[in-house]
Amino acid sequence: MELKPWTKRLRAVYDKAISLYRAGNRDDTTYFTEDETRFLASVGLRPINVYDYAEDFVTSGEPDWETYLLIAAARRDHFLFEQQGVENMQEIRADQLPSKRTTLEGIPWLPRIIEKAHCFLGGALCHDIMYCCGGDRHFLREHGLHPADFLRVVSAAKGDNQKILAFVKGSEKQPAQNEAR
Repeated sequence: MELKPWTKRLRAVYDKAISLYRAGNRDDTTYFTEDETRFLASVGLRPINVYDYAEDFVTSGEPDWETYLLIAAARRDHFLFEQQGVENMQEIRADQLPSKRTTLEGIPWLPRIIEKAHCFLGGALCHDIMYCCGGDRHFLREHGLHPADFLRVVSAAKGDNQKILAFVKGSEKQPAQNEAR
């Protein structure tokens, strides 16, 4: 019996999305078969959660596959262990997020990315919102944070924004985590 881990299946779906986007297909509703959509649902993802990352990779070169995999793994863990595999039927709209200029202890974007991370982990981002969009990537890069690490800290903080704030402030004192040593 051949074991086909979920990561291999996700890679095939991701590569398909990259190919379709590069070929000019911008209709994310046509990207995946019913079987592929069921697979995505089994790990807590929706087709848009693949399309958005494929689109950004093709148009801006980031996030790369490895980063996407770690982000998807954080969502999968939350879905399976916190949500017990039950899909969230509520979605947050873009106008319900903190504004891009809202600050937490003087740090702009932090309230917004915290809420986006909560919503992504819970499967509650609407079609128009992406966790790890260009603005999020700028914030994370500026603070030396990996997008998946930020998700895991948000999950572990269980709603305590002061823990998240301490993590962000602590990361500013460390050498950039993305730099080769």
